[in-house]
Amino acid sequence: MSRRREIATRLEALSDIAGIMSAMKGLALMETRILAEFIASQRRMVAGIEKAAADFLAWHPQLVTNPVEGHELCVLVGSEQGFCGDFNEALLARLECVCKTQAAPVRWVLVGRRVEGRVGERACVELALPGAIVADEVPAVLLRLTRELGRLLDLPELAGYGLSALYHCDATGEVRMRRLLPLRDLPPPGVQSHAPELNLPPADFLRGLTGHYLHAALNEVLYSSLMAENRQRQTHMDRALQRLDEDSARLRLTYNTQRQEEITEEIEVILLSADMQKEADYGG
Repeated sequence: MSRRREIATRLEALSDIAGIMSAMKGLALMETRILAEFIASQRRMVAGIEKAAADFLAWHPQLVTNPVEGHELCVLVGSEQGFCGDFNEALLARLECVCKTQAAPVRWVLVGRRVEGRVGERACVELALPGAIVADEVPAVLLRLTRELGRLLDLPELAGYGLSALYHCDATGEVRMRRLLPLRDLPPPGVQSHAPELNLPPADFLRGLTGHYLHAALNEVLYSSLMAENRQRQTHMDRALQRLDEDSARLRLTYNTQRQEEITEEIEVILLSADMQKEADYGG
């Protein structure tokens, strides 16, 4: 009987775990639907700014700058929560490749507590910030991130550094290294017969445009990473639930087998008792 009770307790625990995992999967699914709208509008905004920058720089090529070769400040966007498979492991593998291929040490800004604890001595970390758990938390994370990046890029020892982001791109399903500043990898400029009319000096206009671009691009990066994280969490929960179903099925089979053995033993005891009583009656 004790063995069957142990199995019953285990089955009850697996049922509770499955309920929690199902709820996590449902929350991840809700987040992907919310994020889909944000990402679509954010990508349109970034594309518009990139087109404006390409048209502007086509007429003002003297303002195009390049970072010092091999000097890069990189934002790595990991997860704030767990239960998302190898989400952070894939980022760390790419981080190691970047560190090995760059001529100079890359400075890193980490977003997400789960990835922060995994970096260790693999990279030169300037700063670590908490990430977003749900879409509503992205604006606060973006505000902290842009403020800290502005402070870091103003440091004399980081003068001339470029800015990049390493994150999971939900559109491709892969880890992407994206160059952000100075403005580069822009689309081809449109054909224009006259230079764009500006109400500001070109240098001031570019400075303001760069600020808008950085804010919009980082917003897209954070949303894209959170979308990829939630999709990976859904997949991870699906696999875990399938494994739980298999374990539960095996335990139920063992439980039924154990119960059948106990019933058989009970029947044998009853029959034996009946035979002994019969013999006692005849003997009497």
